[in-house]
Amino acid sequence: MTVRSRTTPSPAHAIRARAGLATLTVLLALVAGACGQGGAPARSGSPAGTLRVVATTTILADLVAEVGGEHVQVESIVPKGGEVHTFDPRPSNVRRLAEADVVFLNGLGLDDWLGSLVTDSGTSAPVVRLGEDLPGVTYLSGGTRKGGTVNPHLWLDVGYAEKYVERIGETLAAADPANATDYRARAAAYGSTLADLDDGIRARMATIPAANRTVISFHDAFPYFAAAYGLTVDGTIVDAPGQDPSASQIGALVGVVRDKGVKAIFAEAQFNEALARTIADETGARVVSSLYTDSLGDAPEDTYVGMMRWNVDRVMEVLAAP
Repeated sequence: MTVRSRTTPSPAHAIRARAGLATLTVLLALVAGACGQGGAPARSGSPAGTLRVVATTTILADLVAEVGGEHVQVESIVPKGGEVHTFDPRPSNVRRLAEADVVFLNGLGLDDWLGSLVTDSGTSAPVVRLGEDLPGVTYLSGGTRKGGTVNPHLWLDVGYAEKYVERIGETLAAADPANATDYRARAAAYGSTLADLDDGIRARMATIPAANRTVISFHDAFPYFAAAYGLTVDGTIVDAPGQDPSASQIGALVGVVRDKGVKAIFAEAQFNEALARTIADETGARVVSSLYTDSLGDAPEDTYVGMMRWNVDRVMEVLAAP
């Protein structure tokens, strides 16, 4: 039995989120009213001529910064180390959204709360869902999207992160035609960096013994990583962040680890790894600690490239041993 994870929030969180969104919608309406006839509020701290960009997560913000360079000022709504699945928007986010020229989110059910908030506010900033309807992507199950189940964690396959970068480049070029050539050139150069990173990860992961390629994870963040780099994820500890598993679910997962010969449990930096340690103690599987999935960390994990290198180093330490 595989204990599946979904990105659907708990009922209590859904109530809190609706209340938070209602409050922020009112505040955004007040901000919009203060702007006059369709005008934007005066910007604070943004150099003249730069695009003001808001992204939901630090990972998306870093990709935007790499493509935008000096032409953009980008901020993340969810702070470093924050949890996007269960994030409650706050009034302090209002001005950033009201002033934005472009808003980037992932979509696919991960951070749709921001898209709804921007739409309700009446802002004219385009809202770009980077993970949705990308050509050449094989979407995998998990998470929610328009009644279906699609996992949103595409960026953990570096090849798919390259597609995010292409979309970011075209979006910024459309928003700021005067610098379109530079955006496209930076997107191409950064895309080449990511292609090299992807090749390097594939080469390293190819050395993992076949017997060590089955894992479980804390939540359902790794299907694209596993598909790209030759692993199998046979279960998850929680159905969704913020929802603790029952004793029977943990027992079933212990059985999976034993029956499938799972070698490692992927624990994530933004979550307590006590449950992973409990299962490891019961089964003899090893814990891969401090993996970054939905947020960047401190240096050297403070960029997307640094984060992916960190994650692969941690995985190789556990899985590459005979």
